[in-house]
Amino acid sequence: MRFGVLGPVAVWTDADERVAVPGRKVRALLASLLVAEGRPVPPARLVDEIWEGRPPEHASAALHAKVSQLRRVLDGAEPGGRELVVRKDAGYLLAAGRDTVDSWRFRDLVGSARRRTDPAARAADLTEALNLWRGPAYADFGGEPAVLAAAGRLDEERVEALEARAEALVEAGEHSRIIGELEELVLRYPLRERLRAAQMRALHHAGRRSEALDSYAQLRSLLSEELGLEPGEGLRELQGAILREELPAASPRGSAPARNRSLRGLTRLVGREDAVEDVRKLLGDHRMVTLTGPGGVGKTRVALEVAAREEDAGHDVVLVELAALDPSDDPSDTSSLAAGMAHALDLRPGPGPIRPEEAVTAALARRDVLLVVDNCEHVVEPLAPLVESLLRDAPRVRVLLTSREPLAVDAELRWEVPPLELPEPDADAGRVGQSAAVLLFVERASAACHGFTLDGANTADVAALCRRLDGLPLALELAASRVCSLGVAEVLERLDGRFRLLDGGRRSASPRQRTLRAVTDWSWDLLPERERAVLRRLAVYADGCDLASAEAVCSGDGVGSAEVAGSLARLVDRSLVVSSPKGSGRGGRRFRLLETIAAYAGERLDESGEGGRVRRRHLEYYTGLVGRTAPLLRGDGQREALDLLDGESANIRTALEEALRAEDAEGAWALAEPSAWYWLLRGRLAEGRAFLRELCRRKESLGAEAAADVEGWWSGLALLDGAGADTEGHVGRVVELFRDGEARCSPRASWFLAYALLNTGGAATGAPMAERALELSRCSGDRWTEAAALCVLAGQAHSRGDLEALRRDAEEGHRLFAELGDGWGLIQASFSLASWAEVVGDYDRARELHGESARRARELRMWPDEADAVTGLARIDMLSGDFAGARAHHERAMRLAADSGYKVGELFARIGLGLGARREGRLREAREHLGAVLDWNRRSEVDTDVVDTLLLAELGFVAELEGRVDDSLRLHAEGYEAACRVGDPRALALSLEGLAAATAAASRHAVAARLLGAAHATRVSVGAPLPEAESGDVRRVERLLRDGLGDGGFESGFALGRRMSPEEAFALTLT
Repeated sequence: MRFGVLGPVAVWTDADERVAVPGRKVRALLASLLVAEGRPVPPARLVDEIWEGRPPEHASAALHAKVSQLRRVLDGAEPGGRELVVRKDAGYLLAAGRDTVDSWRFRDLVGSARRRTDPAARAADLTEALNLWRGPAYADFGGEPAVLAAAGRLDEERVEALEARAEALVEAGEHSRIIGELEELVLRYPLRERLRAAQMRALHHAGRRSEALDSYAQLRSLLSEELGLEPGEGLRELQGAILREELPAASPRGSAPARNRSLRGLTRLVGREDAVEDVRKLLGDHRMVTLTGPGGVGKTRVALEVAAREEDAGHDVVLVELAALDPSDDPSDTSSLAAGMAHALDLRPGPGPIRPEEAVTAALARRDVLLVVDNCEHVVEPLAPLVESLLRDAPRVRVLLTSREPLAVDAELRWEVPPLELPEPDADAGRVGQSAAVLLFVERASAACHGFTLDGANTADVAALCRRLDGLPLALELAASRVCSLGVAEVLERLDGRFRLLDGGRRSASPRQRTLRAVTDWSWDLLPERERAVLRRLAVYADGCDLASAEAVCSGDGVGSAEVAGSLARLVDRSLVVSSPKGSGRGGRRFRLLETIAAYAGERLDESGEGGRVRRRHLEYYTGLVGRTAPLLRGDGQREALDLLDGESANIRTALEEALRAEDAEGAWALAEPSAWYWLLRGRLAEGRAFLRELCRRKESLGAEAAADVEGWWSGLALLDGAGADTEGHVGRVVELFRDGEARCSPRASWFLAYALLNTGGAATGAPMAERALELSRCSGDRWTEAAALCVLAGQAHSRGDLEALRRDAEEGHRLFAELGDGWGLIQASFSLASWAEVVGDYDRARELHGESARRARELRMWPDEADAVTGLARIDMLSGDFAGARAHHERAMRLAADSGYKVGELFARIGLGLGARREGRLREAREHLGAVLDWNRRSEVDTDVVDTLLLAELGFVAELEGRVDDSLRLHAEGYEAACRVGDPRALALSLEGLAAATAAASRHAVAARLLGAAHATRVSVGAPLPEAESGDVRRVERLLRDGLGDGGFESGFALGRRMSPEEAFALTLT
């Protein structure tokens, strides 16, 4: 395993794969251990550095948790990785070998360079050392005190290495090669005299004596103006030696021929600095490099910039442009290609029958030259043997080619030119403006339209436009040219017709590079028919496909299934298809089209007349895939199944849309039914709800059970999506049918609607559905639905205060889910078991269960379920008196729920924030949170009494504490009525306690005492006494009543109340 600090802190496996270290604090721990360079770091210092001087309450435990997280990350990346984090001598250290940390490797190479006497070898060591740098040392922690000194030392060592390398190259006679680099370094570090000396020597040896003296004069002026100093003695002596011509003038190694034009383009090259330098480094190690990539990606611009910099460095460069050359019918005919090269080399026909190929080889045989061959894709067959023979017979020639497909010869190194960097979807305006694609678009748009700038009004549209154009420079430049006439928003809106919109390019460009369509037509025209068929059929995919899918969907009508793989490989080679590894470690490759290529292929598919057949094959394939995968979502294959469906979710969505568009209700339901459970597990409630709503409109085309199931699943998702209030009564009607047993639905649909009702406050309404699902699943042997129904029944028992049923059903559900290996099911059962533990006062067990559920949900990336588990942790924090912890957990749960579109989870977290705010005395904040949720519930089409009893009680306490006694009495009375409908004795007791507080505030002390007594008796009757942390209101009211009635009067009234039923006690408030 390797570690990096020369740039952002990073970790790589032995196989050179980047290891993700999640969490800034875990990365800060790793950074602190790397700074220590193998020495133990005391825990107190680590806590101070990780938490930046603001340690958490339980600092030792928090540090231990971060150490454990880091060990898990390292162990997951490489077996035994956890052993690298060692506890030793009352501290922690990172036991990394010297050759595994880039900063140590850098210092070793610099040390090796110092010991070398040969300047070329010294420069090679220093170049290798400097290539280890990826940015400023500890770049992601650069401002942190813990790394500031170490980062500063390393950055200084880097500049010293740059100086030493420049000196070594000059000494080795490579002065022409280093001049351009020194110019940049001097601009970056203008006051460093050692750099100036190297620059002056390089310029002098290159015959540029006046520029060397100008450099000295610039430094002298800067030192005088900024520091009031003169250059050092060594630099003054060097200036004198140059003036006296005592330094020998040297010619650069090899001389470049004079050229009639610059290789550089007329506009600035944007966003390609790294690409240009990467290619230059490759040319230092390989004699043949081919730049590939789709049309319009900028291969030629990169190649020309590489050539220009090589020429600046004193190298001989020859450009051969092949765009105008017609493809030959005879792949073995190399004569026209060789003639083009001969013309570029300015060779004249000589006496005798010498062939152009021989003339070119003879001309280049002894030259140290970079041959740049541009636009090769249409002549790859004849070009390949010509280049091979040239490399064999001219040993000092290097070749840089640009082509949409490689030549496939032995010496070739292929380098894919990537599209320009795009802004992240969640990037703010500042980061959007820094992305290379946006920089290019803005620069070209401002050139075409004077006064155009990136601002708050157009940033989002510019970012979206750059993404939709795939970061392709040609497309961005063509779109920028339309800004003056249409504006950014209008250009973006019209991108679906991009080939008509972007039809006017630079007149100086070749005809096939003047428009977006011309660029793509050129690639299409070079394809044989079989590859054209596969390419156009790939247009039906959203976000790509794997090989198995492509073989099923893209075959047929003249293309055999076994022929698809070869066609895909050739399309990848021709830069028309992008190939990348599958995610989540599943192996294999995915194939996708850039959006521009997809739009073009879609047009060709429509023209072919086979679009309907291809889309039907696409639907059939994904219906089968989801049908085979869905059962794994309810067992120990859950994680792998989720990963697979995550990768194919866009295609599943596309297939569903196609089925609905074709009015194929049965086909749509065949895909939607197994997808529904995936939508729930991944929190894609709105997506699933939208598809099922469309199916509800077509239910007449389905059988009776399927029609009922569609409505049941749609209603459940609508409730969980927090949208039970915007369906014009439809959800309410479906719920009534299911409750009354009139819906001919499957057991799972019945269970799911009961589950949704339980989670939205309608536990009692869903009870018949859960009971029916349990009975039918036991009859059919469906153990998963049996376990799921038991968990819902446990939740319903909790809502009505039946603790024995809660424990019994939750334990049985947990047992079944454990046997099935279903992680989601274990989370549900654990929530009910935690609820039971909370009621009986076992907070440690409840916290353990919620914490375990949160971890399991996080591992499975089930964000809605993690939100629920974190809300459970917040509840235990509150009952334990840790209001700050409760607030932090509730806020985190609210973010998780909001980010995953889980409206119900967001509402529950907001209730928790309201409860905490009241207990901390922030009454206005509490009223806003709780009132907002109550308003939402009152718009629902189903009853929400379980939740409303709590909301009304809490709002009643807020009103009483604010002095609004009448409002308090009304709210608590409403809460009592809701509790009666629910039938939960604990809810009844809570409403009576609230009424006691309100009547006490109204000075009806005797009534209040009896209400408290009745509430106490009600709680005792079900074995659920008031938790200590929740007894604050009762104690507060009791103190008030003892002051008003005296201890004896209070005890007497309290005793009378204990003998009253809740109904009798409530009646006292009405008189």
